[in-house]
Amino acid sequence: MIPKIVNPLNYPLAVFVAGVCLFFGVRFANVSSFLMLPISISVGVIGSGFLANNSLNNDNKINLDNRALEEELELAKQESNLLIKKAENLRLEAKNLLHDAHQMDLLTAIEYGCDRTFELPEKIEYLSKKLSGSDSLLSEEELEEKLKTNLKKQQSANGLALKQLRQIESNLRRNIDLAKQGKSAREAQVFALTNILTESAGVLQQLQNKLRTSDLTNSQALQDLQDLTQELSSLLTMNNE
Repeated sequence: MIPKIVNPLNYPLAVFVAGVCLFFGVRFANVSSFLMLPISISVGVIGSGFLANNSLNNDNKINLDNRALEEELELAKQESNLLIKKAENLRLEAKNLLHDAHQMDLLTAIEYGCDRTFELPEKIEYLSKKLSGSDSLLSEEELEEKLKTNLKKQQSANGLALKQLRQIESNLRRNIDLAKQGKSAREAQVFALTNILTESAGVLQQLQNKLRTSDLTNSQALQDLQDLTQELSSLLTMNNE
């Protein structure tokens, strides 16, 4: 990997090595200081670049002390990138197909749903870091509190919002069962994430299929597409619950 150019002063080790190189080159190798100075500067710049790359790689590496979970999160990253590409294709198709004034609300909703997919890599990275600490495990009590909050929200919700809250309730109950079975709550969170990605991919495909085959002059067809778009957006906000 080619090291990137960074400020060597931010990496004292690289500066130290460059200084040692300059000292030994002039003092013991009898190389002219006019020649050794640019050589030592180059050593400092290249060394700091390697240190920066190594630091970046360590920051991005997932370390959960659980190989299966690490692989699952890596797959989730790949899936999110594929989802972004599919969403971008859908956005372009929607722009080409939806031109009339009465179709603009649907176009805006589709674009909003597609935009939410761009947040996925950051959310997965956040979850990876959150689960890396030894104090990151969710307790059964915390899951029960989330369930209570969800049930309270359901009392004042209706329509699509109620449907999505019930889906979240189902996921929470499943996570509680996993915790009771002695499985790590980290597994439950990663499972919920991958489940959301899978469901989102399915809804995205349904949306694309209907967009291609529906009569876009029919109000009911537009409403069906609008409902699918809302379902996609709701799914992509589930991991914020």
